[in-house]
Amino acid sequence: MDITELLGLDDLLAQMILAVGAAMVIGNTFAIVQHHRGKHPKGATGEFRAVRAWWLLAVGLLITLWGVASLATS
Repeated sequence: MDITELLGLDDLLAQMILAVGAAMVIGNTFAIVQHHRGKHPKGATGEFRAVRAWWLLAVGLLITLWGVASLATS
């Protein structure tokens, strides 16, 4: 038995990928929704970059799908 199998590192890596992707999706969705509602963090300066938020949302969705697929195949 290999140490990777013993510790379950393949599943752990897939779960970590899924968690990072889901955090990106949730965080950027929250930021986009709050911006549409006209709310912003206290003390925040600068403009809201909608293109960047949508891009990171798409990347997060891709990473989330990758994590789900990795867990489904293992």
